[in-house]
Amino acid sequence: MDYHRCLAHEALSAVLSDDHNAQVGEAALRGIVARVAAVEGSEGLQRLTVDFAFKLAELTERIATAEQLAAVDLADLLFLD
Repeated sequence: MDYHRCLAHEALSAVLSDDHNAQVGEAALRGIVARVAAVEGSEGLQRLTVDFAFKLAELTERIATAEQLAAVDLADLLFLD
């Protein structure tokens, strides 16, 4: 696993790690993003974002296939208010 993929995994784990307090996960995520920004600047943030987007797309496609849905329709559900 490359460095940015490891960071993306770390960030996701931080958000998922505390089911009872979303603020703790959000604070951990913000810390990871701040660390990437401080060390690598906007290029590092871009790589982190791209890794997140690709992994989210892969997961969305897997779930959509299992549920016999179009991946884009499932993705739309993720961003409903």
